[in-house]
Amino acid sequence: MRLVSIDLKNIVAIGHAEGYLGLLLDREGEQEYVEIPAPSTVYKGLQKIAYIANSEVAYFSTVKGEKPIAMLPVRSTMASAIGYDESRQILQIQFISGTIYQYFGVEREIWKIFRDSNSKGKFFNQEIKGQYASLRVDKNRGEN
Repeated sequence: MRLVSIDLKNIVAIGHAEGYLGLLLDREGEQEYVEIPAPSTVYKGLQKIAYIANSEVAYFSTVKGEKPIAMLPVRSTMASAIGYDESRQILQIQFISGTIYQYFGVEREIWKIFRDSNSKGKFFNQEIKGQYASLRVDKNRGEN
């Protein structure tokens, strides 16, 4: 992968509505609002980038010496086990397929509601999927 340096310091804020990405730009002390056509996935991707760049929590938890997240077996058609690391705000889900994902910046209250929910799949799809930066962490993960 080739990496390229980018400078985003003039972007003050972003938003997305009705197929457009809204950008509030700082142009030498003057603010300018610009809208460009873009799918919502662009906005979600920018949110993930901002989280990774500004988080005090380590994004990758595969650092040698990190304590593994304790997993709780669950009865669900979506997941076989779930776990949470409160100090790092990481939710870990082992899906029925065997894949394991970690979701970063998940608040304790969201974890508790998810853990106690009657429908893990419904809660996951409505409140977690696409809302938090995530990383596949199982050993069999392929390159994207």
